[in-house]
Amino acid sequence: MLELATLFSLLIVSAIWGLSTPFLRKGSEGIEKIKKSNFIKQWISELWFLSTRWKYVIPFLINQSGSVFYVIALASADLSLAIPLTNSLTFVFVTIAGRYLGEKGDNTLSYLGMAFVVAGVSLCVADRM
Repeated sequence: MLELATLFSLLIVSAIWGLSTPFLRKGSEGIEKIKKSNFIKQWISELWFLSTRWKYVIPFLINQSGSVFYVIALASADLSLAIPLTNSLTFVFVTIAGRYLGEKGDNTLSYLGMAFVVAGVSLCVADRM
């Protein structure tokens, strides 16, 4: 049986992950322009680029805090429900946040997909209550 507190925790994790992802993409803009002669120099340059951009670091820390909450929530959650619920709702939050940040790609099919995701998650949750 799924407890309401666990369900709420997983919803919060989905929101944290989903809402921070578009900000991570925005904060990492320009990383593709870094070109170095070998893998190690490339990796170090990209790491330096990301770690010195507050527009990347802050969303990254928020995103990682979601991972901490996720581990805590998994202690009391049914894994067969927690993992698909969190991953699918994260998609919904990413799409919504991306739209408000002006990202392209929103169309009728995206919203139809989100409706199916929400319907499917609702059925899974209703089955476990």
